[in-house]
Amino acid sequence: MATPPPPLRRATLLLAAVLVGALASTARADLVISRADRRVDLTSHIVRVLSSLKVENVGPDPDSQVLLSSPNIQAKNLAAIRAFATEGKVKGPSTVLSIEVVQPSGAPPELTFFSALLPKPLEKGKILHLDVLTVFTHSLQPFPEEINQAEAQLVVYQDSAHYLSPYPVKVQTLAIRLPGGRVESYTRHPSAKLVDSELKYGSSEELPPFSYLPVIVHFENNNPFAVAKEVIREIEISHWGNVQITEHYNIAHGGARLKGEFSRNLIARLPPRAHSIYYRDEIGNISTSHLWSDSKKTQLEIEPRFPLFGGWQTTFTVGYGLPLQDFVFYSDGKRFLNITFGSPIEEILIEKLIVKVVLPEGSKDIEVSAPFPTKQWQEVKYSHLDIVGRPVVVLEKPDVIPEHNLYFQVYYKFNNISLLREPLMLITGFFLLFLACIVYMGTDMSISKSSPSYLAKLQWDEVQATVQKIQGIFEQCLAVHDKLEASLRDLSRTGDIQSCKAARKAADAQFKELSKELKPLLTSLQSSPQSYQIWPKVEDLIIKEREMQEKLMTRHSTVVDSFEKKLRGQHLENRIALQQQKIAALRQEVESLLEYISEI
Repeated sequence: MATPPPPLRRATLLLAAVLVGALASTARADLVISRADRRVDLTSHIVRVLSSLKVENVGPDPDSQVLLSSPNIQAKNLAAIRAFATEGKVKGPSTVLSIEVVQPSGAPPELTFFSALLPKPLEKGKILHLDVLTVFTHSLQPFPEEINQAEAQLVVYQDSAHYLSPYPVKVQTLAIRLPGGRVESYTRHPSAKLVDSELKYGSSEELPPFSYLPVIVHFENNNPFAVAKEVIREIEISHWGNVQITEHYNIAHGGARLKGEFSRNLIARLPPRAHSIYYRDEIGNISTSHLWSDSKKTQLEIEPRFPLFGGWQTTFTVGYGLPLQDFVFYSDGKRFLNITFGSPIEEILIEKLIVKVVLPEGSKDIEVSAPFPTKQWQEVKYSHLDIVGRPVVVLEKPDVIPEHNLYFQVYYKFNNISLLREPLMLITGFFLLFLACIVYMGTDMSISKSSPSYLAKLQWDEVQATVQKIQGIFEQCLAVHDKLEASLRDLSRTGDIQSCKAARKAADAQFKELSKELKPLLTSLQSSPQSYQIWPKVEDLIIKEREMQEKLMTRHSTVVDSFEKKLRGQHLENRIALQQQKIAALRQEVESLLEYISEI
C-alpha cells in the first residue's frame, strides 16, 4: 500500500500543532456553529468543497460578519469562494454575501481568514444558515509523480476531518466524494466509513475552535487533468451583426508524468446560435471534432490531434461567431456587451486567462463591470480600413475555473453614423480609382519631340538600325567565305581549276560590293554620340573579318597553285594546315563579335 509523501505528512502535523497552541488567543465566543456539514467533491481535478453551516449568535451583541478560515497550504490554491446566507430556523431564499480577506488580531499566521459580511447584523439568539462554496486548484497531487503507461494514476488529497473554524462547532460531518475506482489508502478514524465511491467521517460533537484532525486520501483518478497554461480569448464586436469569438489555448495534462492520456474528449458548450465554428492548430484544420446544435445549446466535442499524456501539452484555436442582438444591448444612451468571462470547455483550469474585447472604431466612454477582480487595461487594434484603430479592453485573471464563467459587461458609446465610415471609404476609393483611370486615358503621355530624352531615343534607334545593317553585311561576307571553301572542296573532288578560279573572281567582286555598302554605315555609326559603347566592338569585327578574308584568299591561291603544279597529298596539307587553323580561330572570333553586337 502506497503512503502519502513525507513532506505532505510533515506539513499536516505541523499545522495541527500550531492550531492547538492558537486556540485560546483567537477563539470567537460570540458565535457558535450549531452544525457543520461538509461535502468535498474529488471527481475532477478541481476540488469543490460545500460547507453548510448553521450559525447561532450566543453573545450579547449583534454580529455583522462571520469569519471563515483556511490553512495557508490550501488557501494558496483557492480559486473561488462564495457564501449564501438565510436567516431563520428554516432555510429560505438565500442572499449572496460579500467576502473579503481579513487578518484578525492574534490570529495564527498559518491560517488565512475571510470575512462574510451579513446583509444585516445577526441578533442575539438568532440563527443563520450559511452555505460556503470553496473551489481549489492544484490540490490533488499525483503520487507517485511518474508512472509507466500500464499503471493507474493515483493522487493524494489532504484535509481536516473537523471543520476548521474560529468558532466552537457543536456537531459536524464530512463526506468526500471520490471518482470511483481503487482507493489506495485513507486516514482511518473511528467514524470513517468508505461506501462505494464516498468516504464519510461521521458526526463529531463539541469541537473547540480551530479543531483540526488531519485526513489524507490516496486514490485512483484517471480523469483528464486539463490545465491551460494560457488562454487568450478575443471577442470582436461588429455592428454589422456579428460577435466573433477567437480562443487560443495552450493546454497541458497536469496528471502524473508520462501517464494519464485524455480518456475522453474535451467538451465545449457554446451559446445556442453559434455559427461558423472552426477548430485548428499550427498545422491546420483539425477534423477530429464533432458538433451538435439545437435551439438550447451548441456542443463542440474537441479531440486533440495527438493524445495527451501526463506532462504533455498542445496548442489549438477555437473560433465561432454569435448573433449581435443576443449579446449587445442598448440602455441609458450606451451600448453594452453582456457575455460570459471564462472558457466554454468543461472542467478546465486556466492558469492565466486574457480576455480581449475589441470594440468598433469610434467607440468611447468605455466602462467594464466584472463580477470579480481582474487586471484591466486598454489597447488599440488596427484592422482593414481603420484610421485611428479599434479600442481593445483587456481583462486578465489567474486561476480561472468553471465557476468564473459568469457574465460581465463592457459599456461604450457608439454613433451609428460611424457605421457608414468604411462603406464611404470603399466608395470613395473606387471613385478615385475610376477618376484616375479616366484622367490617365485622356492624357497624352507621349514624350515631347524636342525633349533631350526623345532625341536620345531617336539616336539610339538609328544606332540599332545601323548596327543591324552592318551585322547583315558581315553575315553576307561569311556566306562568301563559305562559297570559297565549297569551291576548294569541289576542286579536290573534280580537279576543275577553272571553276575554282571563277569562284575566286566572283568572291572578289562580292567583297568589293559589300565593302562599298559598309563604308557609309560605318561613317554614320562612328558619328553618332550613342555609339560609344558599340563602336569598339564594330572596329574589332572589321579587323578580324578582313584578316580572315586575307588568310582565306591566301589559302585559296595556295591550293589552286598546287593543283596547277600537280602538287598534292601530304605536301599540300602541310602548306595549308597552319593557314586553316588561323582561319578557324578568326572565324570563331568574328561570330562571337556578331553575337555580342546582336545582344546590345
